[in-house]
Amino acid sequence: MARQSPHIYVMVRAAQRAARGLIRDFGEVERLQVSEKGPANFVSIADTKAERVIREELAKARPTFGFLMEESGESPGTEPGVRWIVDPLDGTTNFLHGIPYFAISIAIERDGEIVAGVIHDPIRDETFWADKGQGAFLNDERIRVSGRRRLTDAVVTTGIPHRGRGDHAAYLPQLQRVMATVAGIRRTGAAALDLAYVAAGRYDGFWEEDLSPWDLAAGLILIKEAGGFVSDLAGGQDMIGTGGVVAGNQHLLPPLRDLIGGR
Repeated sequence: MARQSPHIYVMVRAAQRAARGLIRDFGEVERLQVSEKGPANFVSIADTKAERVIREELAKARPTFGFLMEESGESPGTEPGVRWIVDPLDGTTNFLHGIPYFAISIAIERDGEIVAGVIHDPIRDETFWADKGQGAFLNDERIRVSGRRRLTDAVVTTGIPHRGRGDHAAYLPQLQRVMATVAGIRRTGAAALDLAYVAAGRYDGFWEEDLSPWDLAAGLILIKEAGGFVSDLAGGQDMIGTGGVVAGNQHLLPPLRDLIGGR
């Protein structure tokens, strides 16, 4: 049985507490789908409520840490260089439409480096977690990225730009090149969970642009600790700064990045 460090335990407990509320609210959203008004306002309340629960749990356990949170933004702590990065509901549009693919993402950033991460899927009760230097886990089982060596055998996932976000004209040639090469492409609508699936070997690769730090942080360390590799779209390591990421194993990441870059 995998042994969690104290800060992983805190993160998992916070995520699971918030998940209970999200599951209740998700059931209500499914009922609201039939109403003319729709569930959009309700989802916003669910998102904010989950963030408040997570913040309370984390602040109680580590009162000196700062926060970077999707809904409430950035607030510094008294301990320099360390903060929680939190997305209380990754996959909001899925949640809004009653699609059961969303997650809670919590990471610790210390001096600019992500050192621990938790991604929790409330619907499947799956908790992906990783500590720097300690490996990556799904619940109690060790996970590793897939071992596939050829893009022609790979299933990759991506995020498609939507109305008001991203460069649609630049994305379509990327999609066309990848689509013509790989075994399959999936677009599921929750980047954090997609990254966790790459860490667990369910997907062979992932790419997306215009992501926020809370979409990326926990997933980045999960993939690294699962033996995988990540880079920004230029091949560097500024995923948080650029908002772009390509992920996969050592064999698939370079050719996938080349395809995306048009090389």
